[in-house]
Amino acid sequence: MEQLIPVNIFVADRSYRIKIKPEEEEEVRRIMKEVNEKIIEFKTAYAGKDLQDYIAMALIMYATHPVTSGGKAQASVAPFLQEKLQRLEELLDEQLK
Repeated sequence: MEQLIPVNIFVADRSYRIKIKPEEEEEVRRIMKEVNEKIIEFKTAYAGKDLQDYIAMALIMYATHPVTSGGKAQASVAPFLQEKLQRLEELLDEQLK
């Protein structure tokens, strides 16, 4: 089994502890920075919505666009990103219950 390291990521000023491969840490942090920037962008463009709406909009955008803003093809990140997005969605659902 591969060695996983725990890291704290932040989505909309909330901390989530996840375990990832050490070689994925830089990419995860870059993606999370982009997600948070996109959330801020949506807050500016669509004032008055709920924070969860902004988070959902950002995650949907990343899940449906073929290329990330960094210019890398999402295909190489897609399975990893899809798994992490699913986990974030589960965590958000738990917070709403």
